[in-house]
Amino acid sequence: MKVVKSNTELLILLQQDDKVAFYHLYERYSKRLYSFAYRFIKQETDTEEIVQEVFLKIWENRHKIDAYASFESFLFTIAYNATISLFRKRVSEKKYLEHLQALQQVKEAPDLIDEVQFDDLNEKIQSLLEKVTPRQQEIFRLSRESGLTHHEIAQKLNISENTVKKHIANTLTFLKENLDSSLLINILFISLFF
Repeated sequence: MKVVKSNTELLILLQQDDKVAFYHLYERYSKRLYSFAYRFIKQETDTEEIVQEVFLKIWENRHKIDAYASFESFLFTIAYNATISLFRKRVSEKKYLEHLQALQQVKEAPDLIDEVQFDDLNEKIQSLLEKVTPRQQEIFRLSRESGLTHHEIAQKLNISENTVKKHIANTLTFLKENLDSSLLINILFISLFF
């Protein structure tokens, strides 16, 4: 009969360079990490990259990990920070610059926002989106969920790019005005990947 080791036991072995323990931690958490990151990034290759990066950092820092602290918190903090890093990387790419121009000024995100806060923000955004016009909803979702550029949306809906930009800017303004200040900082996630 196979004995399932606790996280603490696996972490103690990991600190001793035990690759089998590392494999067990990977098997235990990789799917959950993938689901966590995918909900916000919505791209398989980027999500896989984040999962790999997280476990690479676990291996590189194995001697520093506190075996008796919450490994899950540590793991998801690294995943969150890797996601933030990816967002910052994407900011330099043209498609994401269009979205940031509509945001104007966004404060840096804090170092840690847990999964519950992401869910809470997502619920509030969904609820607020139901209060904008159907056209604004359609354009915002084509931009954020389908990942279409302003030009592609304009062609698809047979409207001008300026109209697309105006609708997105108005929707973002509405969201900013109706989110409480603690959630305003997180608008970056919504504007890039919603």
